[in-house]
Amino acid sequence: GMGWALLGVGLFLALYTLLRHGLRRAPPLRPRPALHGRTAIVTGGSGGIGAATALELARCGARVVLATRSALRGEAAARRIRTETGNPEVQFMQLDLSSLQSVRAFASAFLRQEPHLHLLINNAGVSAGGTTEDGFSLPFQVNHLGHFLLTQLLLERLQSCAPSRVVIVASSAHCAGRLRLDALGRPPPGLWPTFQDYCDSKLANVLHARELATRLQGTQVTCYAVHPGFVNTELFRHAPLWLKPFLIPLAWLFFCDTAEGARTSLHCATYEGLECFSGRYFSDCHLQEPWPPAHDDRLALALWEASERLVGLREPPGSPSR
Repeated sequence: GMGWALLGVGLFLALYTLLRHGLRRAPPLRPRPALHGRTAIVTGGSGGIGAATALELARCGARVVLATRSALRGEAAARRIRTETGNPEVQFMQLDLSSLQSVRAFASAFLRQEPHLHLLINNAGVSAGGTTEDGFSLPFQVNHLGHFLLTQLLLERLQSCAPSRVVIVASSAHCAGRLRLDALGRPPPGLWPTFQDYCDSKLANVLHARELATRLQGTQVTCYAVHPGFVNTELFRHAPLWLKPFLIPLAWLFFCDTAEGARTSLHCATYEGLECFSGRYFSDCHLQEPWPPAHDDRLALALWEASERLVGLREPPGSPSR
């Protein structure tokens, strides 16, 4: 009995190791680009992929602003990155994407303090449910609407510093997204509303990059949506308890670490010659075709106009013009 059990465990571990290393092929490391004199914002930069992205940008010599909710974690991450890279130009600025007021306050503080912006990495993401102070579902506001407003408020600065880039961290979870334009930002119906909401927000991310690219033609500001890989970060701490025992071995098997997860963001932020792919979707540092709804230009435009209304950048239809 015991021998068979041990053999079974041994075989399982061998298979597991093979799978783990076979499935996770890392893209080749490229020489570091020189980013001295360039300024980058990374949202959600205090942990996970955001911190790994910020660390690498700082290593390349960029001035990096960690735009994140917790001052405690943000300051600690900035300190850690300054120490590790020897680059003193890394700082924390408070940004809570679940508050449109905070997004506006961050943008105006940034524009006052910082003369330049070359890279905007819209990286922050949540998978938790709940409702924001603005009355929208938490994942949809943090993952899409807050970033949409932030990007619009910083666009002039990106244009005046062009060539510049916007990277929007989406996910292959966009494949399950469904955008209900009449109920945008309200929790979706169904069995798994929080998961559905997360997928919807990620479809919105891919469509946002697509429409943004259309509007930015000729400005030398380009944008890219990226799937970071299934990264083993705190994003899953909100999974229901009964699901965690199933997720943990899966996470070990299929998920990559945060440094690997940051690679596609860094590729789209810094790699030469990607300008012709503005608005497209990348995974594993390669161009990929997203799922069909993410190709829909009419949906992209409708999402854009609805998002403008929801964040207060456009008058609702039928309202008196000032």
